[in-house]
Amino acid sequence: MTSSSLLLFLAGSALIAYISRRSLRLPRSHGFYRFFAWECMLALLLINFPMWTVDPFAPQQIASWVLLATGIPLVIHALQLLQRVGRPDADRPDNELLGFEKTSSLVTTGVFRYIRHPMYAALLTLAWGAYLKDVSLASSLLVAGASVCLLLTALRDEAECLNYFGPAYRAYMQTTKRFVPFLF
Repeated sequence: MTSSSLLLFLAGSALIAYISRRSLRLPRSHGFYRFFAWECMLALLLINFPMWTVDPFAPQQIASWVLLATGIPLVIHALQLLQRVGRPDADRPDNELLGFEKTSSLVTTGVFRYIRHPMYAALLTLAWGAYLKDVSLASSLLVAGASVCLLLTALRDEAECLNYFGPAYRAYMQTTKRFVPFLF
């Protein structure tokens, strides 16, 4: 890692730590695990960035771009639904949640009709897209770390949603998959 990459990593880590500051005090919150997923993804991005334009039409690069292009609209769609349908409530007492996560209504429309965690699915596609830019031992470890942390994030998020939404969320879990529609 170059010195400029190291500086970018430190600056990005400081921003991620600031965003995650409340969650980092609660190891049982989903944000705690999300912090580590974001850190792995930041390192992966910085390590593999020099390879993003090398041999752009290689099958591995095309697969990478498809994954990267899939993740971005998924995040945007999920955020719009959380705002419009979830109706975030700033007074919700879960201080470790980010503002858009403090939904007052369970979102079960759009992509949420098929998967419970479209934003984490998007992060997975972004991580794996960045990974495919340059497959190495370091990037393999980072993408594996990000994937495990995102799974742990989703599991903790489900426990939090069960606690907040109760039986409605349990019923919702029976009709959806975690990350990939109809599969997983």
